[in-house]
Amino acid sequence: MSGTLARPGGGHDLHERATAHLDPPFAVVDLAAFDANAADLVRRAGGVPIRVASKSLRCRYLIERALARPGYRGVMCYSLAEALWLHATASGDDLLVAYPTADRGALRALAADAAARAHITVTVDSVAHLDLIDAALGAGHPEIRVCLELDVSWRPLARGPHIGTLRSPLHTPAQAARFAETILARPGFSLVGVMGYEGQIAGLGDAPPGHPVRAAVLRLIQARSAVELRQRRAETVRRIRGLTALEFVNGGGTGSLESTSGDKSVTELAAGSGLVGPTLFDAYRAFRPRPAVLYALPVVRRPGPGVATLFSGGYVASGTGTPDRLPSPFRPAGLRLTRTEGAGEVQTPVRGAAAGRLGVGDRVWLRHAKAGELAERFTEYHLINEGHERAEPVAVPTYRGEGQCFG
Repeated sequence: MSGTLARPGGGHDLHERATAHLDPPFAVVDLAAFDANAADLVRRAGGVPIRVASKSLRCRYLIERALARPGYRGVMCYSLAEALWLHATASGDDLLVAYPTADRGALRALAADAAARAHITVTVDSVAHLDLIDAALGAGHPEIRVCLELDVSWRPLARGPHIGTLRSPLHTPAQAARFAETILARPGFSLVGVMGYEGQIAGLGDAPPGHPVRAAVLRLIQARSAVELRQRRAETVRRIRGLTALEFVNGGGTGSLESTSGDKSVTELAAGSGLVGPTLFDAYRAFRPRPAVLYALPVVRRPGPGVATLFSGGYVASGTGTPDRLPSPFRPAGLRLTRTEGAGEVQTPVRGAAAGRLGVGDRVWLRHAKAGELAERFTEYHLINEGHERAEPVAVPTYRGEGQCFG
């Protein structure tokens, strides 16, 4: 079998030409696509600065590349241990840990480092979080910067369904203001920010292919949720600003930059997935990120006509466990996973017309469903820069490649 469709040499295929010397599996970052995505996020943000969501990158080089561009400011971390590491490696001086921490060792490390305490903020949404920090650090501990998280899910009825992510218990302005008063009255804490992630808008594509009814329902929910949230968040911020000065109010995500930036109470946005362009972000009407991170797998078997088997490939995304969390064959076009095996631990069969033209040793390129989780599978990313395809790509380490795993 010729395999010419997948082997290097196709004039249209920069990725193949630039990586001809590499043996798959490997992952690449198309820097032209990454930079184009970064510019489009800034355009969509409408002048509101964007905090880079590190969990969507998990590669210091990419975090720093985004931060070097106008329109980006600060890092949204997913782990306190991660924030301490990024601070120690000078990869960020404004680090918001956007998820509450129960890592007592990391809290003690934060308390012991005055420079880190000045640049790292941890998120809290209950007295239990304050109690845990006090218990970990002891009486009279140094002041810890904290951010209050507001639940920004949509509840169309007072006792009705909760539409959005299950995060903070602080839903009303009154609840948030009372908790802010508790923080301000508690020694050892400084309330510097408010955040809220509207996952029902930012994380759900409003144009799921093949599901027009679901799309219509999603658009209605998102439109009504945005109106309700703008009023509720503005009132929450007004009440808290009446108690103390705030350094920032963070909101949104890749899928909601336009609506969140229109909320005048928000001083910064958050985005990360839009820099990478994973498949879960193909289902939006208003924008379409370019695929910037891809990975290649080798063909190792031809079990029969119209099917080729790839080595490894079971890089399934976290979340609902539904088919949209599986990786997607990208190139050659026309390939699909099988329903019986999907993406496997040690092998991944693909079907389609192009499979019949693949030979053992050829490559298939795939895209991950989520942005950052692919970095947990590879120790390095190979950088490809359009216009420099004849030069070997530079390899940069992922978090894993630097020996870091933050869960």
